[in-house]
Amino acid sequence: MDLIADIRRRLRANADPDAKESGERFFKEPIKMYGMKLTVARKIAKDALKAGRSANMTKAEVFALCEELWKSGMQEEAIIACVFSESQKKNFRPEDFEVFEHWVAEYVSNWATCDTLCNHTVGDLLMLFPELGEKLLLWTASENRWLRRAAAVTLIIPAKNGAFLPLVFKIADRLLLDMDDLVRKGYGWMLKEAAANYEDEVFTYVMENKAVMPRTALRYAIEKMPPERKKLAMAK
Repeated sequence: MDLIADIRRRLRANADPDAKESGERFFKEPIKMYGMKLTVARKIAKDALKAGRSANMTKAEVFALCEELWKSGMQEEAIIACVFSESQKKNFRPEDFEVFEHWVAEYVSNWATCDTLCNHTVGDLLMLFPELGEKLLLWTASENRWLRRAAAVTLIIPAKNGAFLPLVFKIADRLLLDMDDLVRKGYGWMLKEAAANYEDEVFTYVMENKAVMPRTALRYAIEKMPPERKKLAMAK
């Protein structure tokens, strides 16, 4: 069974020129895509995943398939690769971190693929092996903007669930003055999700850093806080 060929056949069959044009306008970065709604790409991914399970694909085979999909540079293929890697959650081992790091560093080229991979696949890995969290600190110093954003957005779901608060603040400290707007939005989003369980701590952090924190990150961080706290945080 040539699963990749079948995936690509279905992607071509569902390609929509209008969706392609609209999608290319949506991203600031150059993007390669077939052009279709995300729901269509995810349906193709789920059908392919079912076929892969029927064929009893191993984790190594799944990761090899993901590598080939990532290599294409096509947006929809990257999303499908994320669905496949996430499906292996029960089989994750600590050494998989290097595989996922490679994908971010080599293939991620926009915020959508960064967030899809990191919110789920990489975030799931950290929830299983919390000791890997400190590795994210190395990403914050990377020249690659997507690794820096990934350091923050990997913690979105764990932070929302009340995990990794000390690491959240360490990463925010390292990204605090980052010049990239997408990195700023990433760590602001991370702080916002951490505030779901630790609003007082996040508010204190924002107030202590608001004099230098970029307004984009600050607004994200306080988005769900009460109006009186938002007013205090935004006051100059």
